[in-house]
Amino acid sequence: MNDSLQTQYGYAAPGLAADRQRVLRNTYWLLALSLVPTVLGAWIGVATGFMATMGFGISTIVFFVGAFGLMFVIEKTKNSSMGVVALLGFTFFMGLMLSRLIAQVLGYRNGASLIMTAFGGTAAIFFAMASLATVIKRDLSNMGKFLFVGAIILMVAGIANIFLQSSALMLTILVLVLGVFSAFMLYDIKRVIDGGETNYISATLAIYLDIYNVFQSLLSLLGIFGGERD
Repeated sequence: MNDSLQTQYGYAAPGLAADRQRVLRNTYWLLALSLVPTVLGAWIGVATGFMATMGFGISTIVFFVGAFGLMFVIEKTKNSSMGVVALLGFTFFMGLMLSRLIAQVLGYRNGASLIMTAFGGTAAIFFAMASLATVIKRDLSNMGKFLFVGAIILMVAGIANIFLQSSALMLTILVLVLGVFSAFMLYDIKRVIDGGETNYISATLAIYLDIYNVFQSLLSLLGIFGGERD
């Protein structure tokens, strides 16, 4: 019985369901593991001040070249063990890139508590989206096109704001990033559950990027509205 008939009648063949559960389980395990190099990269970045030595423009170029380059490597090696290595290298790099924001927030008197609040808020959003993905029966595949377009618009707006330096635009972008990537989280998890993504490395990469963007935007908003200066 094909996937469309299985979806129509609300069940899947036992073997197919087991494969999907295996991909989801491996994705969650690798996602948890990927947080370790992220934290390590952020800690090294803060401790060494590596990101502070680069100007904002240079660091933006390094971010895009490094991130897209590593994502290309991940997709090329996703069917081998090297894919896991590439993914963990990518998450270390992303942690390093995050260190500039973390260092700024730690400059506040309540910086550590803001970071923990952002972490807790991101975890709450993740568990909410993961739970929602398991109970929604509707096919969300069409949602991906709109979210992708939204993400591209936000990226272009973010690059434009490097030159515009508009506080209002920055706040708007941060709020929209929080909303768009929370929805992306639901979409990406649902794809794994429905069998739309069968490679756990690709699935982990997608969900990791969702979590990363949600955490970054949430921490930025908390720093702006809740940061206490000495």
